[in-house]
Amino acid sequence: MYPEEMVAPMRMDLVSAGFTELRTAEETENCLNKTEGTTIVVVNSVCGCAAGNARPGVKIAVQNNKVPDNLTTVFAGVDSEATAKARSYFEPYPPSSPSIAIFKEGKLVHFVERHHIEGSNAQLIADNLISAFNEYC
Repeated sequence: MYPEEMVAPMRMDLVSAGFTELRTAEETENCLNKTEGTTIVVVNSVCGCAAGNARPGVKIAVQNNKVPDNLTTVFAGVDSEATAKARSYFEPYPPSSPSIAIFKEGKLVHFVERHHIEGSNAQLIADNLISAFNEYC
């Protein structure tokens, strides 16, 4: 568990871009049980690839004309119950942080694992997400 004062700026990075934090298992379950519309869930993290690649890429992507109806995030290593609940919806993908999931009508339709984020750059991640947004949103 990381101290809140350490992760607050990392939380705000996505919140200031319009994302809603899911901080409990119940909030996460209520969000991901929706069977209408589209939802993105960003598994945020304190790691360098979240700061340098994932969060910047996601923020670029949500500037697209088509975006998910619900922009959400959970924070791995901080909001453990919310993150575990979100990950239960990501099967068959193994847990990884950061990662990005897109749901349409309650079904997982696109997933970006950590190994696709590491060594990539923000624009490539954004391009990947924008393609998914254009297809599913």
